[in-house]
Parts: sequence; C-alpha cells; structure tokens
Amino acid sequence: MTRLVLRLLALIVAGWATSAAAADYDYGRAPYTVNQPLNAYSWAGPYLGGNLGYAWGSVDNNPTKPSGFAGGVQAGYNFQNGPFVFGIEGDIQASAADDTFAPWKFSNPWFGTVRGRAGYAFNNVLFYATGGLAFGELRAETFGMTESHTNAGWTVGAGAEMGFAPNWSAKIEYLYVDLSNSNFVVTGGASNGYAFGLIRAGINYHF
Repeated sequence: MTRLVLRLLALIVAGWATSAAAADYDYGRAPYTVNQPLNAYSWAGPYLGGNLGYAWGSVDNNPTKPSGFAGGVQAGYNFQNGPFVFGIEGDIQASAADDTFAPWKFSNPWFGTVRGRAGYAFNNVLFYATGGLAFGELRAETFGMTESHTNAGWTVGAGAEMGFAPNWSAKIEYLYVDLSNSNFVVTGGASNGYAFGLIRAGINYHF
C-alpha cells in the first residue's frame, strides 16, 4: 500500500512539473496586437522612410509648366482597428521641377505636406486615401532678377503600401498639390501659384 501511494505521488509531481514547464513556455511567447489575428501583419505604430518621384504642373497666370524629379523623407504614425488603418504623416521634399518660357523661369525648389491617412488593410497590403496641408517655395526669375514666395496650400491623393519583410514596407503614391497664389513683382504684379501632380515610390521602416 505504501509503495502504491508513493508511486501515485511521484506521478502527480511529474505531471505538475510538466504542466509548469508548458505554462512557462506559453508565457514566454511574443505578445500580439489586440484585435488582430495571430498571423496578421500589424500596421500600428511609428515609421520613418524615404521616397523618390516625379512632379509636373503649371503656374497660374504664366505659360511655364515646371516639372522634374523630387525626393525626400517621410515620418508618420498609424493606428489600427481590425483591417481599418488611420494615421498621420509628414514629409519634406527637395524638387528639381522648373520650366522657362522667355523671359520667365519658374521653379519649385522644395515643398512639404502634413496629411491624414485612412485605409483598409488586406493583411500586409494597405490601400489608403490621404489629404491635408501643403507648403512650399515658388521661385521666379527674369532679366537677372529673382523673387521667391513660400506659400501654404492643400493636397489630396491615394496610395498602396505593402509589407515585404519584418519592419519594412514599400509604397507607391499619387498626390495632387496646390500651393496658393501670391503676387510677384517680377511678373508685373501677377498672381502666381503652382499646382502639380506627384507620383512617387517610397520605403518605410516600422519601429
């Protein structure tokens, strides 16, 4: 009888030890995003990246049509609830867009945006719309004189982004940007502004 009790105690202790080890293993697993399936790609959190694209547009009340390559950096933060993704993104761009129609030359040396984003994610693929504030410089040159104005405006667009590796995603995006008009002395007091389309590709690192 004593031997039988000892054997039962030994089995209980062995089973308890096995259960404890299994529990330790479960608790040691990496946490997952709330409201997300265990195998879903998470878009939530901050990110930082770079982009390169091409801009083309026209200057109000002037025949010039500046166009050229543009590139820069962007940073943002996403919130996610199931497949719905919301966030804010800002970027700053250097631009080579310019055009000359004698005797005027107009160029857009730089611009930036601060935008909201809203989209729908199919796991690691995100489709989104975006819009918000735009700002940038419009520079006019004629007969050796140069005049620059920094104006605010608005932007709207859409894009698609794909997560292709842990913490990394790539995107393609179209924006329409309208920088407000201001009066240029070198164009005889005309009200000039720059509106343009921009298509660009970028890459982001998600923290």
